[in-house]
Amino acid sequence: MDKETVKIGLLGSGTIGGGVIALLNRNGSEISEKIDVNLVLGKVADRDLSRLQALRLPEEIISTKAVDVLEDPEIDVVIELIGGIEPARSMIISALDNGKHVVTANKDLMAAYGEELLSLARDKNLNIYYEASVGGGIPLIRPLKQSLIADRICRLVGIVNGTTNYIFTRMAQDNLSLEEALSEAKKLGFAEADPSSDIEGRDAAYKLMILSRLAFGSSIDPGQVYVEGISAVTDQDIAYAREIGFTVKLLAIGEKMPEGLALRVHPALVPLEHPLASVLNEFNAIYIEGDAIGEVMFYGRGAGAMPTATAVLADVAEAARSIRYNCAGAVSEKSFQKASFVPIKDLNNRFYLRFLADDRPGVFAALANAFGDEQVSLDMVIQKRRVDSTAEIVLVTHDVREEAFHRAFKKVMSIPSIKPNPSMIRLLG
Repeated sequence: MDKETVKIGLLGSGTIGGGVIALLNRNGSEISEKIDVNLVLGKVADRDLSRLQALRLPEEIISTKAVDVLEDPEIDVVIELIGGIEPARSMIISALDNGKHVVTANKDLMAAYGEELLSLARDKNLNIYYEASVGGGIPLIRPLKQSLIADRICRLVGIVNGTTNYIFTRMAQDNLSLEEALSEAKKLGFAEADPSSDIEGRDAAYKLMILSRLAFGSSIDPGQVYVEGISAVTDQDIAYAREIGFTVKLLAIGEKMPEGLALRVHPALVPLEHPLASVLNEFNAIYIEGDAIGEVMFYGRGAGAMPTATAVLADVAEAARSIRYNCAGAVSEKSFQKASFVPIKDLNNRFYLRFLADDRPGVFAALANAFGDEQVSLDMVIQKRRVDSTAEIVLVTHDVREEAFHRAFKKVMSIPSIKPNPSMIRLLG
């Protein structure tokens, strides 16, 4: 099928969909010239008619029924921007069944069902493009599939959630509490009305799954990713971290180890000299280590209508080019292989720990015994402040096996002089 004109069908006309339409109107002719294909917006579907009408599109190309896009024989490429699992999954399957390539920004769907959908696309000699599912406008999927294909990726560390990064930035710069920073993020549109997926780390975990499949060529399900959110991190922890040369970030970390893959999402103290430490506000960054390339970092706006729209239309352009030059069906992802996974209890980490204790003789000796019993070596122990008869203690361990640290931690918290509700944060190694 050698086509000079490729028609696009769009499902969803919300923030990102509106951005795609605006960018196509602005730059469509330039994109068409670059790829030698005439791109035409053939149909836009959304259940909300008022939202469609607000876009001031020709009446003949708008519809409140997805089927009008999915079953239109003239539509070559379907863009899915509805989000969530269903009905988005069923719509993508329908698009493939009707012989259409698919472009999606749906991280939840590609994390949970990406392997299944890519396999179906391959069977039908079609393709699914999903650059916009991770990192907004930052090129990440394509470099992992193409630019770094000759290398063996051994590690990736990313700030992949703009909401939590904005929160930590405001907490660090203005001494805000987490609740105050989250409220500000909501007002500015950097956080959803229900930010639980961001705050609890699920959003970052989905993105880590997508990136790790490509980086390590492995089949991954959500249960194999350790996830810890940011709700326990306080402004005091961020202030103390800076005093000892660190900043706090929510990190998504994937590592290929001799024993298997280790995938985790959790807050971490990042050394101030590390490139990720300077990634502020709603920006995202992915730091990749390969055997041959060494270290490389991708940085930019990880969300927003126009940054994400650039990734969506780049995928549309690639799909259109493949149709134009008869190379459709080039699903480059191989069948993902089963891999061994290393549970977090078997990993080595350094830990920051902050707690309150009765300020009386013998407390430090009891702490030393509790850690010493489990062979946990301490890098620093600092008494930060004293209020009445209570002292605040901050300590940082050397590298230690997670399982041993948590045994020691349990013994520490059983000491009568130690108060409940401590803070514990891992360090980026």
